[in-house]
Amino acid sequence: MPDNASRDIADLLLEWYDANARILPWRAPPGSPPPDPYRVWLSEVMLQQTQVASVIPYFEKFTARWPDFASLAAVDDADLMSAWAGLGYYARARNLLAAARAVAGEHGGRLPRDEATLRKLPGFGAYTAAAVAAIAFGQRAVVVDGNVERVVARLFAVADPLPGAKPRIRELTDSITPDARAGDFAQAMMDLGATICTPRAPKCLLCPLAGRCDAPASGASEAFPVKARKKARPTRYGTFFWIESGGKVLLVRRPAKGLLGGMRALPTGPWAEAPPALAGAPFDPGWTLRNATVRHVFTHFELVAALATATIDDHIGITDGEWWPIADLESAGLPTLFAKAVKAIGRSE
Repeated sequence: MPDNASRDIADLLLEWYDANARILPWRAPPGSPPPDPYRVWLSEVMLQQTQVASVIPYFEKFTARWPDFASLAAVDDADLMSAWAGLGYYARARNLLAAARAVAGEHGGRLPRDEATLRKLPGFGAYTAAAVAAIAFGQRAVVVDGNVERVVARLFAVADPLPGAKPRIRELTDSITPDARAGDFAQAMMDLGATICTPRAPKCLLCPLAGRCDAPASGASEAFPVKARKKARPTRYGTFFWIESGGKVLLVRRPAKGLLGGMRALPTGPWAEAPPALAGAPFDPGWTLRNATVRHVFTHFELVAALATATIDDHIGITDGEWWPIADLESAGLPTLFAKAVKAIGRSE
């Protein structure tokens, strides 16, 4: 149970939120009944490691095409992955579909209301379960995303570096989370972090919690949260193969598990510690290695890919993949990495 000082923090924040809440397509206005749980869940999955501005058009497209758990559960895996293309972190899409099917098949098309049961669904970690419980069902839950983590670390001047400080930050968030309006409180914390308590140049003079914040007295607010030194991100190398015939290009489906699982892509060779040149080519029609390369940063490594191209007169008999019209490649749902490669190949011609 929050003490008087913590309740004061919650009251100040909620008062600010009532006047300044962002208008987002998955939200209900402050103080209103909770929004559709399906929309809350879908938005939370899409927002993981992705900016709000990038998510909004995907969210609107998804909810227009698949407005509920039943319709999403029935979609073909490949169609969903194509619709997700460009949002990144594709394991989210696979978990999204698995969770929709679990809800439709095991829970009568309705999300469970409590955190413990939500945690059993695919893709529901501690954050997502807490966010859905609080925002969709009004349950008191401790919701800690990156924005909340930053706000709380500054509010209490948490000196321990991340990630070791995460348990302490969660405890502090728990201490200020109110019993009533927990969903609004969670969204208020997110909005405060996104618009006022930003990573760089926080607008402390506009902050509703300025009089309660310990960070200014402890030094620059930007010093919090304290972060451990990052390890150097390794580089891997690969080759992408573009082979065209009769105005079409060969695309393959990546394995269901692993990076970019289940997505359409150009054929690729191995991703290795040294450039593999033409190793792993699907066949040898006489490849030309282009001068252009593609760089793409994943969570744990950076990929540098060379581009090899070839043209053949007849693709009949080559059935390992699908031949896609080059003029209609945008509809193939290529992930960002391979969309970059397509552009680079066009520029290098």
